[in-house]
Amino acid sequence: QVQLVESGGGLVQPGGSLRLSCAASGRISAINGMAWYRQAPGKQRELVAIITTGGGTDYADSVKGRFTISRDTAKNTMYLQMSGLRPEDTAVYYCQARITIFTFWGQGTQVTVSS
Repeated sequence: QVQLVESGGGLVQPGGSLRLSCAASGRISAINGMAWYRQAPGKQRELVAIITTGGGTDYADSVKGRFTISRDTAKNTMYLQMSGLRPEDTAVYYCQARITIFTFWGQGTQVTVSS
């Protein structure tokens, strides 16, 4: 089993920055992929960014160039550095980890971009 806990969300002005963290515990060594998703009110959960065990990354077009996904293996923590935030980035952000075909989710952290 893997447990994931997100933190770092909050209220930020348009153009501002936030750094989300996802602390993982459990079978960390078995994780073969991690990702950030988000879900805005009235919308489906969408993929924001992914990172592979080899360090490869990919991003949704809507966040490309503004968000950076990273992982600190020593701290068992994944990050999402967000800059140039826009109101449309407002959503609950979720951390996901994958072990083979199984997925694990955090509880989510609210990000609100508003002036």
